[in-house]
Amino acid sequence: MVLAFLRPLRPLGGLRHARFMATRSSYQRNLDEKNKRIMLYTASTALLFFGAAYAAVPLYKIFCQMTGFGGTTQRSDILTAEKLSPVEGAHPIRVTFDGGVAGAMPWSFRPIQRDLVIVPGETALAFYTAKNPTEKAITGVATYNVHPPKAGLYFNKIQCFCFEEQRLKANEEIDMPVFFFIDPDIVDDPSMTNVSNITLSYTFFKTDDVDEDDVE
Repeated sequence: MVLAFLRPLRPLGGLRHARFMATRSSYQRNLDEKNKRIMLYTASTALLFFGAAYAAVPLYKIFCQMTGFGGTTQRSDILTAEKLSPVEGAHPIRVTFDGGVAGAMPWSFRPIQRDLVIVPGETALAFYTAKNPTEKAITGVATYNVHPPKAGLYFNKIQCFCFEEQRLKANEEIDMPVFFFIDPDIVDDPSMTNVSNITLSYTFFKTDDVDEDDVE
């Protein structure tokens, strides 16, 4: 009686084992597929951001203007600037300048002055210097960001070299101006009360190579 009762358990155990192995195999396949998707997503995201920053600067400019990404600044004209006057009693703001190059860009690029202290409504002029130390002409374009990003709403640039191609001949060096002001409305924004330092950073990217013989 005992043996008759035990006989059916043998094939049942084999069936359970087979089901377990099948489930395990299916789980492993799903895990492998998930890992592949994660790797593909990660690689695609990295490629997208690299491409946007390096090869699609105009698209990056549009993206920044639409979303405020990177502390997008405002654009003003000289007529607006002429009507400005420093806000009396406003706390001064230190504007710090930073500059660098990215990727294969061989230029040297830096701000001439480290910082300027201004008050809202006061116009200011800063300069960056760029030098091409190579023996051939090179074209570059600069992107920028403002920190803290919320300050970009009040950082107005009247004249700037960002998002415009700059071509330097072999061993050429130039100074590039940034004419700007801090919007007087910043004093009425409670979220900006504790902001006493704003950093403006530029990064130059290499866009193409130009033979020296092609540059007049």
